Amino acid sequence: MSQTSSARAPRADAVRNRLKILTAAQEEITERGPEVGMVEIARAAGVAVGTLYRHFPTKADLVAAVMSLYVADVAEDATASLARVEAGENALDELVLFLGKVTDSTAKYHAVKAAAVGLGVRGHGDDESEARAAHALTRLLSVGQEKGEVSDAITVEDVYLLVSTAPVDQPVHVRNRWLALVTAGLAGEPKRRTSD
Repeated sequence: MSQTSSARAPRADAVRNRLKILTAAQEEITERGPEVGMVEIARAAGVAVGTLYRHFPTKADLVAAVMSLYVADVAEDATASLARVEAGENALDELVLFLGKVTDSTAKYHAVKAAAVGLGVRGHGDDESEARAAHALTRLLSVGQEKGEVSDAITVEDVYLLVSTAPVDQPVHVRNRWLALVTAGLAGEPKRRTSD
């Protein structure tokens, strides 16, 4: 066995372990609250505590990495919505779909965000994903506004405001009602008929 191939196996294991730890951290913090310990997270991930600490020396490092996953998911959703709009889908429908996904995701990460605040974690540590999300949303809004499907008054900052004020601590039916209510404000004005 060559030295190169033997060096690859631990790297794959490390990647798997890191993902297991991040998934377990999100689930454990959501289920047990921000105070859940690193030992409990390691146990839930099925890894040794030493393995967890090799990847994440502090709980703040771990929570910051979980939040980075959240931002990456948001960027992925925004990029996918933009791709569908550029392929001809309705921009308002895609914007509402994006908001629904992000609101559900934010609800899922609500406890993790509380842990981040408690640990003094600032930002999400993933500027590249944030930039990708902002670019995709800017383009999605631009296309939707050109086609009259999204209100000209809506900006990317408005979309972020909606996400930040969504009722993420409420049940799904409440979040769905909120989404139905904001949809009317996102819609572009109907195209006016020209008079005969």
